[in-house]
Amino acid sequence: MAKHSDFPKQTGISPAWSIAAGVVLAICALIVPRPITAAESNVFRAGAATVDVTPPKFPVIVNGYTLERTAARAMDRLAARCLVLDDGTCRVAIVVVDSCLMPRSLLDRAKELARQTTGIPAERMLISATHTHSAPSVMAALGSREDPEYAAWLPGRIAEAIVQAQRRLAPARIGWTVAPAPDLTHCRLWIRTPGSVPPTPFGEPGKRILMTPPYADPANIGPAGPVDSDLTLLSLQTLDGHPLALLANFGMHFYGAGVEPLSADWCGQFCEQIQTLIAPHPQEPPFVAIMSQGTSGDQHWMDFSRPAVKGDHKSYAASVVKVAYAAFQKIRYHDWVPLAMRERELELGVRMPPESRLAWAKPIAKRLGDRLPTTREEVYAREQVLLSKTPPTRSLKLQALRVGGLGIAAIPCEVYGITGLRLKAQSPLVPTMNIELANGAEGYIPPPEQHALGGYSTWEAKTSCLEKTAESKIVEAVLELLEEVSGSKRRPMQPPQTAYAHAIWASRPIAYWRLQECSGSIAVDATGRFSGCYEEGIARWLEGPPRAGLAPTTRAPHFAGGRVRVPGDGLGKAYTLELWLWNGLAHDFRPVTGWFFCHRLASQGGGGGDRLGLAGKAHAAGRLIFTSGDESKQMLVGRTVLQVRTWHHVALVRDGRQVVVYLDGDPTPEISGQTDAPVATGPTEIFLGGRGDNQFNWEGKLCEAALFDRALTHDEIARHCQAAGPSR
Repeated sequence: MAKHSDFPKQTGISPAWSIAAGVVLAICALIVPRPITAAESNVFRAGAATVDVTPPKFPVIVNGYTLERTAARAMDRLAARCLVLDDGTCRVAIVVVDSCLMPRSLLDRAKELARQTTGIPAERMLISATHTHSAPSVMAALGSREDPEYAAWLPGRIAEAIVQAQRRLAPARIGWTVAPAPDLTHCRLWIRTPGSVPPTPFGEPGKRILMTPPYADPANIGPAGPVDSDLTLLSLQTLDGHPLALLANFGMHFYGAGVEPLSADWCGQFCEQIQTLIAPHPQEPPFVAIMSQGTSGDQHWMDFSRPAVKGDHKSYAASVVKVAYAAFQKIRYHDWVPLAMRERELELGVRMPPESRLAWAKPIAKRLGDRLPTTREEVYAREQVLLSKTPPTRSLKLQALRVGGLGIAAIPCEVYGITGLRLKAQSPLVPTMNIELANGAEGYIPPPEQHALGGYSTWEAKTSCLEKTAESKIVEAVLELLEEVSGSKRRPMQPPQTAYAHAIWASRPIAYWRLQECSGSIAVDATGRFSGCYEEGIARWLEGPPRAGLAPTTRAPHFAGGRVRVPGDGLGKAYTLELWLWNGLAHDFRPVTGWFFCHRLASQGGGGGDRLGLAGKAHAAGRLIFTSGDESKQMLVGRTVLQVRTWHHVALVRDGRQVVVYLDGDPTPEISGQTDAPVATGPTEIFLGGRGDNQFNWEGKLCEAALFDRALTHDEIARHCQAAGPSR
């Protein structure tokens, strides 16, 4: 048992377009890379450039939606924006392109063209997409084809951006900062009430997650993941303080630039608008602003907990610019910082469609023939057939870059917010920015636990097919790269040492499941005695109780059918359970809103034992209920109707046959009575988020569950609540 005195630490090219590309290469060949001399080794230099990548020929194919579209004009310009950095011994290039998805093969061609001219090694080039959904298609995706002419032309333009940026290398000063922007990005995947998610395109029952659900819909329980809302800025200026370039990073999918492509969307607008603030007058070389896409695979500007609001990509960009410009003005600069960059190949398996799915898909794909699909069903049927013929593995190119104390991780996937937060929390470099869709486009990487919850980004397709453990393997590989470039070990993931946790620990619990794990199957017991196991059907790392004493970093799992199961060895004649709970179901949704605690003999099976939950429409809707036997014959009922989607502190005190339940530290018991059944002794099981037979499992969040082998007094319980502090 842990000591209680110490808090635990825890391609083919058409002639016309090949001529254009040839002109680019001819210009590039005139620029010979100059060797770096020893005398320059302590001088930090930077160069930046913007190259127009708006297609010179229309119409073009556009991807980014389920079905293919075409564009006959551009609403605004598309660009490849590049930043080249040089610390005297290491030179790197970072390029961000106004494109939805760019395959690795295309980017490898662009890097080779740039390497031949600049001498920068390909492994020191990072090229990513802004993920505008209004750009020419350079990669087949769902119902859209690749536009072959544009795809053949684009690599030369990307290479030209690197060439121009290197040509402008000059002594520079560098600085960075991070600004929170929680109101500007939200999770777009929502956990819905059981039975409310429509069938998949395969005709299979929907599970629990729906992407972009109706606004403020009663069936919306809560977001399926946390949000990485940090806006990171890397700024360059000349030695005399004039602005040179700004690389920004923020996780927000796309906005939607009207009903007609082409457009650089909000990322392009950000660059244009912030340039007018930072460098309002023409200068030479021109100031270059760059917005890179962060971990936005499950993030969007929409807040589905509220009614819809009107806006456009320009006004949205202005909101991001406001936050960025305020932070930019406070950046402190360095005359020199070290650079280091590493790259690694990671091979991952592909999730192939099952035979039953192929049996459904093949007749539809056969009827489709060579024509374009016109329905979602046709798109996904064709995807199943194509996916079944692809290689069983994919090779991903991962990168990490050190810029002084700043880390940059590059991942060729659509990355969830929780993944970005995990990388930032463990990276040895603080801060760290994560750039997604970099050096390729290998599809969504949902965290492993979300596959059981379903949703669009788990449906098998060429853009969503990596193995279920892909996210975990990518995180591990990227952290290893960050360790290499920094020369330091990663930081451990630890629950916050909050005032509430200290108060609980002082009361000597025999088990303390804080439920702060962001990954893995183990629910850690802080005492080291009774660690449990997360079942399928639980999302991770959502926002916890908004109490000052629980800190803004307290997290909680969202139970959506699964439980935490804990083996035990008995509790004796008396015990106390304390935890925080958040219910997401309407009280009239089902007979019992949900059971959130069960303690029973391991040999008992079924739904017996002590059970604590929230009543539904069958009786006393919305009130706490306790039973330890046949609930139809004996049930203790609370006094208060708990508000939906609100955090509450609950303490169950069992002393022999006496049962007392306290709510939010109130000295008047919520429940007080006796039960006929004794406390279970011998080998037992504890369930958090459900009961033994999985009937009416909890639909909402739980955290900070502490178990004591004695009957706590109300004064002790009240002290714990006081340590949590008032709601923020």
